[in-house]
Amino acid sequence: MLFEVWAPEADSVGLRLSGELREMGRDPERDGWWTAEAEASDGDRYGFVLDGGGGEGDGAGARVLPDPRARRQPDGPDGESAVVDHSLFEWRADWPGRGLPGAVLYELHIGTYTEEGTFDAAAARLGHLAGLGVTHVSLMPVCPFPGTHGWGYEGVSLWAVHEPYGGPEGLKRFVDTAHGLGLAVLLDVVHNHLGPSGNHLPAFGPYFTETHHTPWGAAVNLDAPGSDEVRAFLLGSALAWLRDYRLDGLRLDAVHALADGRALTFLEELSTAADALAAELGRPLPLIAESDRCDPRTTAPRASGGLGLHAQWNDDFHHALHTALTGESQGYYADFAVAPLAAVAKTVTSAFFHNGSYSSFRGRTHGRPVDIARTPAHRFVGYAQTHDQIGNRALGDRLSATLSPGLLACAAALVLTGPFTPMLFMGEEWGARTPWQFFTDHTDPELAEAVRDGRRREFAAHGWAADDVPDPQDPATRNRSCLDWSEPSREPHARLHAWYRELIALRRALPDLHDPDLASVRTAHDEEARWLAYRRGDMRIAVNLGGRPATIPLGGGRRRGGGDRVVAAWERVEAPGADGLLRLPPESCVVLADG
Repeated sequence: MLFEVWAPEADSVGLRLSGELREMGRDPERDGWWTAEAEASDGDRYGFVLDGGGGEGDGAGARVLPDPRARRQPDGPDGESAVVDHSLFEWRADWPGRGLPGAVLYELHIGTYTEEGTFDAAAARLGHLAGLGVTHVSLMPVCPFPGTHGWGYEGVSLWAVHEPYGGPEGLKRFVDTAHGLGLAVLLDVVHNHLGPSGNHLPAFGPYFTETHHTPWGAAVNLDAPGSDEVRAFLLGSALAWLRDYRLDGLRLDAVHALADGRALTFLEELSTAADALAAELGRPLPLIAESDRCDPRTTAPRASGGLGLHAQWNDDFHHALHTALTGESQGYYADFAVAPLAAVAKTVTSAFFHNGSYSSFRGRTHGRPVDIARTPAHRFVGYAQTHDQIGNRALGDRLSATLSPGLLACAAALVLTGPFTPMLFMGEEWGARTPWQFFTDHTDPELAEAVRDGRRREFAAHGWAADDVPDPQDPATRNRSCLDWSEPSREPHARLHAWYRELIALRRALPDLHDPDLASVRTAHDEEARWLAYRRGDMRIAVNLGGRPATIPLGGGRRRGGGDRVVAAWERVEAPGADGLLRLPPESCVVLADG
């Protein structure tokens, strides 16, 4: 097989394969590339030695570096790489693919979805999601990182799979099982930074640049000298996930942090390549961006001057909903908390709250208006909870830690009957009482202490005592974050789980509830009484977030031909009478249909 590596600054490169060092030659057609042909089989260990690696002439004692494009790191990011023969896996599911229109996403972290924290253990629980009505499982990152447990955003081998989860074979078994149940699988990939430990890319070439600086240090090199190869490295990694593992799309982490000053941006190149691969494979391969820019150009077609990504997370909807449910007003919640129900109403009709408005958190005007007449609503992902919005709280507390089942039911109604592509965070569907905290497993003692101290200093600035902030390195922090699978079968969790299942079934069955037309959504609200209602076609959704019964006037927008009927309700409620008034119990919600 052909072994190759890009090392433009090296004077010599050796291939160490199964303990034997071989000389590599310069590729005459590709500047900076080195190649060698050698017999190798699946599982054979190998690595590269740059400029002798500090060893003797026979390679003894030389520093062996893992392959930047390694498909497997059996001993972690610092160990040798292993050959992976993808053709050996026997796929069972005949899978046609599944696009985003009409989808319901479910964000899942392999390491805490079960106590075992493996692909196989998670796959055994996928029947739960198929029964819930979810269509897409959105995996948090699975690239290798030091240690066993972590969120995954400090991955360092962008072509490989974390070995403690089950490695490449484990991921394939998970995807194959999901497809057999009718579930698509998305993967969160991180292109904006790599982990601080186990990152050997700088030894090979200019993968990073001091031209730009990020919260993680030097930026990934997308526009400085050498960036052509770096972009090809990232593009190749993204396409490999989609092709080799039959994944159904990618979630792109924090694209606003990609420092890229080139005329043709990396994201445009990526969306072009993904669309071409989708056409080749004959199945949709959506790219979903996490972006805080509130910029509709992120998902606008490339032909219209956009980046051509297929959807983006909508944090504005989350922030509006969170403040309406909790009353919190700190940090970036401040603008939304001024009139939270008005903020929810604005997002469900305009997508972004900050669409050219002043952001007090940023101290400037922020965002750009969405053309709601031309932009389908499924391009925005709406949610009440995510790994970030839970895990970046001091205690990793979910909404279920402080809200009543009724308010949790209202949150579900607003997410699952709203215009956006809905997404749930694992355990949300039954109001899990387990927290989801920030945890790490750094093997470098100094880095571990720095992360621990940094976390405590961060929250001390917001009034938290250091001892109250969970230690990320303590194994108990990860263990507390694992889902308790005994909860869904007992109250009050079982009732909430049934409510989520009912709402998802309604969304699938009723075209008005997955209509992508943002311009047709109509809203009404009362900030003081704490109720909000909106119409989607022949459907009306009303929530009462207050502690007292609410009387909601629905008569003004009713269609001719009959009154409203109750399709689903959290508490017992009568349909509006001839006066058009809906009387909704405290902390409850209802879905109504005309006629």
